[in-house]
Amino acid sequence: MRVLMIGLGDIARKAYLPVLSRRPDLDIHLATRNPSVLDEVGRSFRIAHRYASATAALSATTFDAAFVHTATPAHAELVGLLLAENIPTFVDKPLADNFAEVEALVALARKRATPLVVGFNRRFAPDYVALRSVDASLIVMEKHRYRQPDLPRRVVFDDFIHVADTLLSLAPAPVRRRTIETHVVAGLLHAITLTLAGDGFTAIGTMHRDSGLDEERLDVIGGGVRRTVLNLADRIETRGTTTVRRRGDWVSVGQQRGIEAMCDDFLLAARERRPVDAYALLATHEICESIVRHAEA
Repeated sequence: MRVLMIGLGDIARKAYLPVLSRRPDLDIHLATRNPSVLDEVGRSFRIAHRYASATAALSATTFDAAFVHTATPAHAELVGLLLAENIPTFVDKPLADNFAEVEALVALARKRATPLVVGFNRRFAPDYVALRSVDASLIVMEKHRYRQPDLPRRVVFDDFIHVADTLLSLAPAPVRRRTIETHVVAGLLHAITLTLAGDGFTAIGTMHRDSGLDEERLDVIGGGVRRTVLNLADRIETRGTTTVRRRGDWVSVGQQRGIEAMCDDFLLAARERRPVDAYALLATHEICESIVRHAEA
């Protein structure tokens, strides 16, 4: 497969290229407007095909799939360009930082019958995947930051979106009720609490941007057991007594955080021309738009 990667920032270099560059079935091409980064990354991963822009790459050859790892404001334009060329597209979350553009891109993907995937890696992280089949009546996810209050739209769409999507993916039944609380100081979002509820379950997501630590914790409670995943690495189970299982020494970060499985799934979807999961994409981004509206109000 000939694959185009657009944007070569930290996420591309630390998470995706170490996974994709090892695959012998991929012919990877790189595109970024920063010539020094383009040269450095190309040499580091021994990738010869390099372009100064996505447009230059698309003018030079055809592609079977594309990965978009640019800053969020560039997502909508680039994804639209790729979908117009019928290129299966993977993009870092969010698809766009407003729901109107998300709706338009999902509609375009469906119209062009072209796979479109957003990088919700927690849907593929093995310790999170294992929790989907357990008896759960209470789901609580916390994702905190140390001294990082920021504009509501940036906080929600660039970070809290993982919490919203994880709660939706773990919900054991349709969501019937939803509540949102936000804490804004001088225009900056400090805290969010999202509650989703349905028949037999409640799912609560929280984030504090002015906390004392950077931490992600997921608790799934039910059937006499509390199952916890801490920072996507430690798995804790409590049934009266507590047992802890940590990531094995030989388990890569890409595997533990779901990056490998997510890339495999997207590339298979590209080969099979799998239809876009419009409901999942729209539901997560719609919740984010609602949280932003609450915070800005």
